[in-house]
Amino acid sequence: MGEFEEYLRSKEPGRAERAYLWRTAIGLQKVDGLTPSVYLVETARRNIEGEITIEESGRLIGEYYKVKKVRAEAAKTRTDEADIVSQHIAELLGEPTFTFSPEQLISIHGRLFLGIYKHAGKIRDYNITKNEWVLRGDTVQYASCFRLVETLAFDFGEEKKFSYASVGIDEAIRHLAKFISSIWQIHPFGEGNTRTTAIFTIKYLRSLGFDVNNEVFAENAYYFRNALVRANYTNIPKGIEETTEYLERFFRNLLLGEENMLQSRFLLVGGWKGGTEASAATPTSNDSTPTSNDSTPTSSNPTPTSGGLRLSNAVKKLLAAIDGEMTRAAVMKKIGIKDRKTFLEYYLAPALKLGLVEMTQPNSPRSPTQKYRLTAKGQGAAR
Repeated sequence: MGEFEEYLRSKEPGRAERAYLWRTAIGLQKVDGLTPSVYLVETARRNIEGEITIEESGRLIGEYYKVKKVRAEAAKTRTDEADIVSQHIAELLGEPTFTFSPEQLISIHGRLFLGIYKHAGKIRDYNITKNEWVLRGDTVQYASCFRLVETLAFDFGEEKKFSYASVGIDEAIRHLAKFISSIWQIHPFGEGNTRTTAIFTIKYLRSLGFDVNNEVFAENAYYFRNALVRANYTNIPKGIEETTEYLERFFRNLLLGEENMLQSRFLLVGGWKGGTEASAATPTSNDSTPTSNDSTPTSSNPTPTSGGLRLSNAVKKLLAAIDGEMTRAAVMKKIGIKDRKTFLEYYLAPALKLGLVEMTQPNSPRSPTQKYRLTAKGQGAAR
């Protein structure tokens, strides 16, 4: 995912936009644990630099996989699928066209998986179950194959009745999470439902006028799928009910630029590492940290401050680093951490959640001039 970093900062018209499309396309392959080839990355780079068009990139990738030996080798790891679908996603996202209808959803599936699945763009005619890691091997109850067309029509019909303009953003996000999770639960296709749902969601939100931050999809595709799973899973004997709260966090990051922690382990039913469902669903600054050489905390045991507040080493480093109002990049440099995702998840997000740090522009969370400062509570905790 780091191959296109230099293009994302480009001021040349179209270059950054193309880089974002490819980054999103490649990131979404993580939904099924797929990794595109070096050839795909280099082809994408040629398109980003303007050397070839997106259509030409598709022809090149198609010709590449016409070689039987190449296709046979790639099929072992489904690299061919990752490459071809990535190109299709980048092409689809670059088109300013959309129609809100079940037919549009079906069309997206057909275009994404053309040349990959024989059933591309076709409604499944059999029932399915899928063992989910986040459900510890259990499955979501998907819609019956005998009612897929009618169920899709009903959900789309109900969505058309809803007015996003007449409600606040919080209610809009709750409603959106419910609609998208319902469409996904129908699972109208044999394979490729999550990637299809993701592309449909992005294009639908754009049609409504939302400024969609595709980076959230690129970096959190696996979380997105697990959030959809939890939005459609109930097991009363185990005390588990379906909830869209995880999906709402994703959409708040996507649409509002919030920095909610998006980690699949906290969605695992029954809790993470023996913890309770409640503790797993509500991560705090006490969460264990990743193994990394990029200045991640060295201890998972938070220590109390003079005020009795228990802080992780990461949050304490953050509080010590912030002096006045500082940009994210400046704080990361002062701490000595280079990985943006690690910084957001283990340093900044917990501090914001605890009310120790605040944005200087809370109404414009994604502003390029956004800075952070300690609150009165944070100043006390930093002493």
